[in-house]
Amino acid sequence: MNNSIKVLGLVFLLSGCTTVGNWFADDDEIEIRQLPDLEMQFETQIEWQEGVGDGIEGYFSRLSPAVGYGKIFAADREGTVVAFSPESGDVLWELDISTRSKKSSIGNLYGLFAGRVSAKVSGGITLANNTLYLGTENGEVIAVNQEDGSIKWRTKVPSEIVSAPATDEGIVVVNTVAGILLGLDAQTGEIEWRNDSDVPPLTLRGVSAPSAANGGAIVGLANGRLQVNIIGSGLTAWEQVIAKPSGATELERIVDVDSKPLVFAGTVFVVSYAGSLSAVELRTGTVIWTREYASFRNVTISGNRLFVTDNSSNLYAIDRRNGVELWSSNSLRRRNLTEATPVGEHIVVGDKFGFLHWFTQDEGKYVSRLKVGDDDEDEGIYAAPIYQDGLLVVQLRDGEVSLISTP
Repeated sequence: MNNSIKVLGLVFLLSGCTTVGNWFADDDEIEIRQLPDLEMQFETQIEWQEGVGDGIEGYFSRLSPAVGYGKIFAADREGTVVAFSPESGDVLWELDISTRSKKSSIGNLYGLFAGRVSAKVSGGITLANNTLYLGTENGEVIAVNQEDGSIKWRTKVPSEIVSAPATDEGIVVVNTVAGILLGLDAQTGEIEWRNDSDVPPLTLRGVSAPSAANGGAIVGLANGRLQVNIIGSGLTAWEQVIAKPSGATELERIVDVDSKPLVFAGTVFVVSYAGSLSAVELRTGTVIWTREYASFRNVTISGNRLFVTDNSSNLYAIDRRNGVELWSSNSLRRRNLTEATPVGEHIVVGDKFGFLHWFTQDEGKYVSRLKVGDDDEDEGIYAAPIYQDGLLVVQLRDGEVSLISTP
């Protein structure tokens, strides 16, 4: 294990200690678990719930479902990939992208007793070009046909992939924990270009998922910079400093830009773990405005409002045009909230205890919640709910995928 992944789980520790149920909870944990009083403005429900393998178990992961082509897609860490019917939750197809070892874990036995080798899926699911793209901690990019679950190609890359790929103009862009950005041919998986960046001695476990737009591959770096590369060649168009290291220790000097750059109307919005939310002009790299917010979660948008979940699980709405804070909420602090998903006039966040929470977009009023998991961190919500084609989908840490009704 290299130095770049030594802070495994740090982001979770910042959001509260880990316990098993309430029996062993200390006073601090009990306080975190205590939900605020709420006058429900509306109620939602689970339409159906189906399992996908063993989920991500206790590992750090940004693996997330995807919705498109009339299906709901989900995967687990081991390598099970499933397509569901949105109407019923029925399995339309299922694929295992893990491999089999030739050698058994029992002595030197081969063949019948050979074991399954985890695919360690952590990057994805990205859906484009009639294809699912996934990245793995084993250093593979895998393309799967969305129609029948057949594998189109799988390509070995130099390092682990723990964030979702991006694709545009026939290129699949992947970012690795070693600071290597790669462009692959979307049809064949052949590596077309490579761009290396410096990685500090100590960084967070996660890395920025790249964005692809307007002929550029846009990515946040572990050194606190935002970088734009020409998607056809991988050549760097520009870099901009988002956060600068400060402090006496390596831990204090962590400045990772781990969020996926949000591209909207010719502007890139990006936030750093160290505490800088910036709006940057896509064409030139000029910083338009910067505000002090610290997060490793993705920034989301609806209309002129940006939504940020910070490192302590405070929620903010910010005017995208000038960076002015519109509202904030600290009612769910330290519950390890996901980024906010816009749904109609609301935003939805999940937490590590398996609850979904609804807030109004205009005022940040807390208006509804739904228990999806069993109030256990093993069944918590680790990735933001997905809202696409009128479907709200959430995946729990144990692999359960749920379709949720909307108001």
